[in-house]
Amino acid sequence: MKKNLIVIGGGILQVPLIETALEMGLAPVVFDMSESAPGMQLAERRVLMSTRDIDGCVREARKLRELMPLHGAITAGTDASRSVAAIAGALELPGIRFADAEAASNKVLMRKRLRKHSVPVPDFASVWSVKEAREAMDELNFPLVIKPADNMGARGVIRVDRREDIYNAFRHARRYSPTGEMILEEYMHGPELSVDALAWEGRVRITGIADRIVEREPYFVEIGHNMPSSMPPDVLMEVEDIMRRGMEALGIHTGAAKGDIKVTAEGVRVGEIAARLSGGYMSSHTYPLHSGVNLLRAAIQICLGETPDRLEPTRNLVAIERGILASPGKILTFRNREAMQQVPGIHSVVFTRAPGDVIKEITSNIDKAGHIVAVAETLDKAEAAVAAAMERLELLVDSSFSVDWKQVEDRARSRFTDRVCWVCKVCDGLNCASGVPGMGGVGRMTTFQENSRALARLQIVPRYIREPVEPDLSVELFGRKFEMPIMGAPMTGAVTNLGGSVDELDFNRNLLLGCRDQGSIAWVGDGASPEKYLTIMEALSAAGGFGIAIFKPRSDPDALARRFEAAQEAGAIAVGMDVDAISFRTLQLKGQATRPRDAAGLRRIRDRTALPFVLKGIMSGQDAKAALDAGVDAIVVSNHGGRIMDDMPGTADVLASIVEAVGGRVPVLVDGGIRTGQDVLKMLALGAKAVLIGRPLAIASVGGGVPAVRFYLQRCASELRSAMQLCGAERCEDLDRGLLRPTGTPERDFFPGER
Repeated sequence: MKKNLIVIGGGILQVPLIETALEMGLAPVVFDMSESAPGMQLAERRVLMSTRDIDGCVREARKLRELMPLHGAITAGTDASRSVAAIAGALELPGIRFADAEAASNKVLMRKRLRKHSVPVPDFASVWSVKEAREAMDELNFPLVIKPADNMGARGVIRVDRREDIYNAFRHARRYSPTGEMILEEYMHGPELSVDALAWEGRVRITGIADRIVEREPYFVEIGHNMPSSMPPDVLMEVEDIMRRGMEALGIHTGAAKGDIKVTAEGVRVGEIAARLSGGYMSSHTYPLHSGVNLLRAAIQICLGETPDRLEPTRNLVAIERGILASPGKILTFRNREAMQQVPGIHSVVFTRAPGDVIKEITSNIDKAGHIVAVAETLDKAEAAVAAAMERLELLVDSSFSVDWKQVEDRARSRFTDRVCWVCKVCDGLNCASGVPGMGGVGRMTTFQENSRALARLQIVPRYIREPVEPDLSVELFGRKFEMPIMGAPMTGAVTNLGGSVDELDFNRNLLLGCRDQGSIAWVGDGASPEKYLTIMEALSAAGGFGIAIFKPRSDPDALARRFEAAQEAGAIAVGMDVDAISFRTLQLKGQATRPRDAAGLRRIRDRTALPFVLKGIMSGQDAKAALDAGVDAIVVSNHGGRIMDDMPGTADVLASIVEAVGGRVPVLVDGGIRTGQDVLKMLALGAKAVLIGRPLAIASVGGGVPAVRFYLQRCASELRSAMQLCGAERCEDLDRGLLRPTGTPERDFFPGER
């Protein structure tokens, strides 16, 4: 009669264990909370039960014993050793005590037990709140690591380099803790090893030791591992000694153990020791491929009360595992697994995600999209096989789907040094962190605030009784067609205005690429520093020239001409000048001379380039007509985000009159306080061809890069499309002032004669 083996966990990491049990002629009884788990399909009997529900697992095991004999309980690759120990204790099966399994599962208990037995570990503290973490930092040396005390797979593990980082780090770790208990410990510098071991009848056998490849700090993601380790023999001997001592301290005398061991300048220290075999394809794949030993078979023998055999290696090959990492976002294409497996040296290719899945930022081992296992005579050959397989992989991701805007704001808030921006919930200048330089407005910031107030004073009046429409958001400008009338405003000064929160090149490149990839376009500026434009042109070139460059009204026309030429060489589709910056504070701080020009002077500037020419900073019909006399190709209604002067009107208050003054001869664009798709609709209804958005996209670039820029544009476009549907507008040109009504103004008194 077959022996019945309880296997806790039916996930992909337990499948090799279940398959080995079947090969041994055993009857696996699989516990898992998901009936569709792959291991459940292989089971001779299935039990629907969470692997973390210890009481439930024991209860179901006792029910089973009334129906059949049970001979052992085991797990691998998952944090279920407490359930295994509880079942073994309740049914008097081979195993370790529950208290010992608890100590091997909770990192605080583990550290205490190891320290009590003089097994080297980093200094640490148990913390349940940010307050306790702050207090613990007084006793520990930076850098630190905070992690959940009761999770695995590097979930929630994050490095802390400064005291001010602890709040966000604690929040990140807390999301992954079932109980809320955290461990804060000193960071251990040095390489890390993975160790598998077996224990039975008073003996401990160290089986495999692999080099772990951990990257992506401040998170700790295992990119892969190499078997065998390349560490010197004396280091490996010390690792084996520490592993044995750790297992003894934790009471792991029957079954399997896996250790994460750090090799530091002060010696070998324990990162973690768990009462189970390792996951990550080490115990199931790379160790057997390297040694010829079926480690899972030996672990099963021990849990059945048998003496393991066939433990002597029969070969010495190099076996490696590498994770398949996808950029955050929605997977659009993920294929060619079969072609990858045909590469000589590739043993296994496993996809753990599929098209349609949304992957967030990779912060733990669980976030990988798949795995590749290779085996060869040397490490170089194994790595070459993986590289060849990866060349055959087709993986396409839409990055905008992964963005969590709250996380973007949190990240931007933590990166804005010197309080240049609070990243307020409502970005209206009422609680702005800084003036100019900075992200705020000048003086009392009344102009910054008036931009938002002017938009808020306008209400949208929808039209419901009509034929259905499917809005088309596309617009044409300078002979180009864009998918939306929402663009990125020119912003520079990553050091001067953003506190060095991001590199100037990266900041502008994020904006340019994010807008381009979303079917829009970003405008860029040259900043106050005289050579800043060279960096901006580098970013423009990196985006294939897909941008519009706006320059300061410098007194030297040759300096402007050089900038126009550089923009044209970079491939810009248009250039221009922000005429309102004639007294801009950052220009004054940099000692840069500027001057206003009349229409004739502007025409002479305009004639220095063959590209379409834009004037930005128009706030009156008089200036708009003068701009037309200067031969411009477009104007932008703007008060520079309130960064020029107090007590100016909001752009929404003057836009309609400027549109009337222009009379359709050139496109009119606008910026100022635009935060939502509804704001965009209001500006379009007032006559704007398109809008420019500034501060929110600066936050996106700093807090989330290209994906966050795309996400914000996508969100605004979605809101605009929804608002147009409610208003019955099929095209942007269909929007008119009849859709708007100032707050508190009777309909008959608004835009008389237009309804």
